Amino acid sequence: MLRIDFNSLRFLVVDDNAHMRRILRTLLHGFGAREVYEAEDGASGLEAFNHFVPDIIITDWAMPIFSGLELTQMIRQPDGNATPYVPIIMMTGHSEKRRVTAARDAGVTEFLAKPVSAKGLYERIVNVILNPRPFIRTKTYFGPDRRRGASSTYAGPERRKASKADAIKNSIVSDKVRSTG
Repeated sequence: MLRIDFNSLRFLVVDDNAHMRRILRTLLHGFGAREVYEAEDGASGLEAFNHFVPDIIITDWAMPIFSGLELTQMIRQPDGNATPYVPIIMMTGHSEKRRVTAARDAGVTEFLAKPVSAKGLYERIVNVILNPRPFIRTKTYFGPDRRRGASSTYAGPERRKASKADAIKNSIVSDKVRSTG
């Protein structure tokens, strides 16, 4: 398993369950993270996002005031804040296909089903660092490219015709960390 130097990254954990925030903070510190900020609902999460400017957000789906899905949609407003490209890892105990699709369509970068394991969390974080997805801007969507493993040679009827301006390279987080042996 590849190891990442986490000490230069700022994390924001948004979850209404204090116990879950504590578990995630402990795991992140165990990975080597030094800066882990917390918020207990979507509204305080948005405030913390604007104040701390985290490199990675880990958010629960179901929270009071507004959900992790709504938080993601607010963060993904390209004209609404300075860092709409931040990777967002969505956690939930509800991992039905329709939920995964809704999270993807809101601009979530990675999806993590509860109960959370250290390995699962680590893999999602490593993936957003080492395999940053380009961002797409259309009339109805701004966020990470929703296609995974898309073949560049596919030419079928559903192949999107995109100009270079439509795909925005996103390597902000990967530029900030260095891999270690």
